[in-house]
Amino acid sequence: MTTLMQKNYQHEVILVGEEPHPPYQRPPLSKNYLAGEIDQESLYLKPLSVYENAGHHLRLGVRAEQIDRDKKTIRLSDQSALKYDRLVLATGSHVRTLNAPGADLKGIYYLHDIADSDALREQLLAGKRLVIVGGGYIGLEVAASATKKGVNVTVLEAAGRLMQRVTGPEMSEFFYAKHSNAGVDLRLNTAVTGFEAGDQGRVAGVTLADGGTVPADIVLVSVGVVPETSLAEAAGLPCDDGIIVDEFTRTEDPAILAIGDCTRHRNLFFEKMQRLESVSNAVDQARTAAATLMGEEKPYNSAPWFWSNQYDVRLQMVGLSQSHDQRVVRGSPGEDKGFAVFYLRESHLIAVDAINLPIAFMVGKTLVQQRRKINPEILRDPDIDLKSLVIGPQTSS
Repeated sequence: MTTLMQKNYQHEVILVGEEPHPPYQRPPLSKNYLAGEIDQESLYLKPLSVYENAGHHLRLGVRAEQIDRDKKTIRLSDQSALKYDRLVLATGSHVRTLNAPGADLKGIYYLHDIADSDALREQLLAGKRLVIVGGGYIGLEVAASATKKGVNVTVLEAAGRLMQRVTGPEMSEFFYAKHSNAGVDLRLNTAVTGFEAGDQGRVAGVTLADGGTVPADIVLVSVGVVPETSLAEAAGLPCDDGIIVDEFTRTEDPAILAIGDCTRHRNLFFEKMQRLESVSNAVDQARTAAATLMGEEKPYNSAPWFWSNQYDVRLQMVGLSQSHDQRVVRGSPGEDKGFAVFYLRESHLIAVDAINLPIAFMVGKTLVQQRRKINPEILRDPDIDLKSLVIGPQTSS
């Protein structure tokens, strides 16, 4: 909506949202909002008056339940209907739940929206025992926020290292040390099989595959998300772990676009279809969708980037590192100046992870976007200014 306002889009825009809140930022829900450092209005992308002044309409607290593609109408949960000429699906994702004995006990939380963060924050009191199932971004961010409030935190991760799906071993080891030093009990290669009940139907412990039990007053389950595709599927739109869209965010139906976490999309930056859980992806796709609605041909071809704040650490990431064949570390995890890990495939830079080293991230964004071929020793050498790789000629091995 913001981009359409900037482009002076001349048609009526109606935003339908199941939550009672206007569009807001989700990343702070596990960080400074959960910690009580910012208020709810600070999350909102724009004040309500901005939408009203632009002539846009927000239908909040209602859910879109059915799309009639032939009549170009949407039926809402309050039994009303809306007609559309063009429709944008930004249905996002929902949390992956654990189907295990005791999973419905009181005191077990998931974190996805403002209401979830509000409910969890009320429970994070000094001295309480919080068990987090999952050692990914959200789980570790909550661990940091809760630890700062004096909560006793245990993290249970089924994989062999933290954030294994999204980063390399150097970063996993760094965050393991960071959380351990802060007092978090980290347990890797630990599978959860269920939850034990205590008084009044509240959770009292988390049972493990090895037969052990971890005592708990509160449990947060953070084991990933699932794209919200049910509305699109019911309308007959092709879906495969996401709503299928092209590089212009168009679905199979030329009148319907889709953006954000709910999409498996064609990004010209990659060789194959991708589904990304990223704020930057949602924002960049939204800009592409706005251009498409305006009749402009601007394909989506951005390198994805991500970030995470934990304690005094800011992790910034660009690109996807999973297919790398070489890693180069610049700096040392023990240095106050920060450090970075560069991921290469066939000598081409495909991703960068930077800890408190914004210059590595900023230069990395340019080099990854350009698919640059780089001599690994140049990346490793702290005496070589990274900025020179951007302003100078391409450097190859």
